[in-house]
Amino acid sequence: MVLPPVLFLGLAGMFYVGMQRENPDDLPSVFIGREAPAVPVEGLAGFPALTDGDLRTGKVTVVNFWASWCPPCRAEHPVLLEMAAKGIRVAGVNMMDKAADATAYLEEDGNPFFAIGFDPKGRNRVDWGVTAPPETFIINGDGTVAFRFIGPLVGTDYETRFVPALEAALAAVGG
Repeated sequence: MVLPPVLFLGLAGMFYVGMQRENPDDLPSVFIGREAPAVPVEGLAGFPALTDGDLRTGKVTVVNFWASWCPPCRAEHPVLLEMAAKGIRVAGVNMMDKAADATAYLEEDGNPFFAIGFDPKGRNRVDWGVTAPPETFIINGDGTVAFRFIGPLVGTDYETRFVPALEAALAAVGG
């Protein structure tokens, strides 16, 4: 008789505490402040291959996990092209895709990436904690993860969370 009300009050208390967080929709990343996981060993043929050293050059790097079959990835593609045109280092990790499809997509829609890792089986995405594309990470010049963004780089969420985080990371290294 007493157990159901006690369970209800306990559950209600947990929900209340969860709703009091600063951003209840934000999924925290265990990688923030830690060294970025390894990038795929394999590259996408015809493009410079992404290496772990590319994430430790002293410059901020945006690492975008994407696939040619992913509609949200296509929606954010113009933003990635714009970032690259502004001189922001954008690296790509193509995941769970066919090399020919990924290559054709970049040839048709443009390539914003200075280097690309190829993860056809999705093994490296697990190391990064990526559940589905697109996901984007801001990596500090020392190779540590500064920010994680889940979803396409478009809309209000992108403008209010990702852009300020990128600006802060760039300001911290002077560019």
